[in-house]
Parts: sequence; structure tokens; C-alpha cells
Amino acid sequence: MKNLAGKAALVTGAGRGIGSGIAAYLAGHGVKVAVNYVTSAASANALVQELTAAGHEAMAIQADVSDVAQVKSMVEQVAQAFGGIDILVNNAAIDPVVDFFEVTETLWDRVIDSNLKGTFFCTQACAPYMKRAGKGKVINISSVHGNTTMHGYAAYAASKGGMNALTRQLALDLAPLRINVNTVAPGTIEVEKYSTFGWFDSEFEGRKIPLGRIGTPADVAPLVAFLATEEADYITGQVFTVDGGASTRFFYYSDPVVIE
Repeated sequence: MKNLAGKAALVTGAGRGIGSGIAAYLAGHGVKVAVNYVTSAASANALVQELTAAGHEAMAIQADVSDVAQVKSMVEQVAQAFGGIDILVNNAAIDPVVDFFEVTETLWDRVIDSNLKGTFFCTQACAPYMKRAGKGKVINISSVHGNTTMHGYAAYAASKGGMNALTRQLALDLAPLRINVNTVAPGTIEVEKYSTFGWFDSEFEGRKIPLGRIGTPADVAPLVAFLATEEADYITGQVFTVDGGASTRFFYYSDPVVIE
């Protein structure tokens, strides 16, 4: 990736999963990376140790993106350590699967605050540093659930659909500052959480996908990195799906409907 070396990036929710893969990929292309986490301190610190051992500049920083005060403090610390922030990857999210009638106000607020509110206020906090630099890149990590979803994802789907709409709004609002805002919407990606699901089988799930396998963080990270380069300066307000073609299949994400 051209024009990335020396840039400074904040990747939220990067202690594990897709965020970890993105952070590692950016660091591998010369980007100074701040690895944000909430509870996954061990894996975040392990990633930073791995990156610094390889000669990359990286730091781990704890903050809950649903808390605006913590967001502001985090961004200030990262900007001070790196001399600014050029790239923001809004990846932090929670995705509980809960039956429609079991969704509580507390759960709803927690999902929306983490996934949608966090995206807005992280962007708001980083934008002044990008304005000062004369340009910047914001890449949101949404999901296919923002468009086509399954049972049990009401709050999550709402948050990701909101993120897609917010991407277009932020792209419009920040265009005069030469800040590009785009979204990458992954489908099924092999991450650590699936190992806790007794029903999940990678090979079986992969057979449902036109390309014959489920994705990995390595399938998502290159697109994120490209959107952070100068080659993508004329791309903004867009949502890019990375799902191996799964969303091309009619009703792929639908479960059988049982009328009671």
C-alpha cells in the first residue's frame, strides 16, 4: 500500500478479531497503530508486543467507546504519542444474539451506544487532528447485518444500518475538510468468538458462500488499508461489502419462519 508509511492510526476494538487483523496489516505497511480495547488487555498487549518486536510502532490503549469522556481522553493520548491521527478505524462493536421479546432497554442501549454512538464520537474527537493535517481517513466497520440480517439481531442490525447511514452523513459533513469517510461491511468472518459456539462449523458455513469458504480478518484488512491511502482520495460515503458473494444469494441470511 502506497502513502501509508509514517501515518498514525487508531483502530478501536482491536484487541482481537477483525480489528486485530486490521491493526496488524496497517502496522505492516508502516503505519503507527494504536490498538484500542475494553476488556481484552492480554491479547491487545500481546499484539502490540508482536508488532514492536517486528520493528513497528504501536501502543495499546484502553477505552470504552460508548463513553464520550473516555473517547476524548483516548484520542488525546494517541494524538500526543503519535503527533496526530491520520486514520481512524471504527471497529469496536458488540453483537449479542437475543430473541425479539427478550431484548431489554439496557441491552438495546448498550449495543447502540457501543456500535453507533461510539462511531460518531470517535470520529468527532479525531476530526480536529485530521483538519489540522489537511486531510484524513475514517473507515467504519459495519456488517452485512446492516442490510440483510437474521433472527435475534434487532439491536445489532439497527446499529449497523445506522452506521451505513451515518457514513454518508459524515462523508458529506467532513468533505470540506478533505476527510474521507467510508464503510466496510464484512459477512461471516472467522474470529475467536466462534470457537465458543458449539453449533458453528467453518466448513459447513463456508459451503453456503459462493466462494466456498468463510472469510478471515486478512480478507477485510487490505480493503481498509486501501481506503486509507491517497489512491482512495476520491472515494467517500460508500459502503463496501466483503462477504465472499454470500449476499448475492436470495434469502441466504434468512432462517425458516414458523407462524405460531
